[in-house]
Amino acid sequence: MESMRIDKWLWAARFYKTRALAVEEIGKGRVLVNDQTVKPAREVRAGDLVTLRQGAVIRTVLLKGLSNQRGPAPVAQQLYEETEASRLARETSAEQRRLAAEPALSIEQGRPTKRDRRQLDQARWGDRWSASADS
Repeated sequence: MESMRIDKWLWAARFYKTRALAVEEIGKGRVLVNDQTVKPAREVRAGDLVTLRQGAVIRTVLLKGLSNQRGPAPVAQQLYEETEASRLARETSAEQRRLAAEPALSIEQGRPTKRDRRQLDQARWGDRWSASADS
């Protein structure tokens, strides 16, 4: 076998869990082969340069081999070789995410407590018994 579809290869190399996910990412333009946007049926060969996005991470890999079946992760990792620049960028990005502040800490005010709710109701309704405007 000297060539195969890019969606099959992405699935076999374990970049995406299903071929449908691979097709979806290709359709969104998140997968490039030799710096060109592709369609799912695009044939790839050993030596092609594939750039793909997984979440916030952009990876560039050199295609080393082809496989028709999805095997274990160590076997799938033998199908490609990540470029040095891509590996360094991925590690730098992971380190930045690790050192970043917790997003939940930026929330200044969450749901009101029972006491806050009573104060809101008192300020909103005052001494009125109903919500109608004719009191």
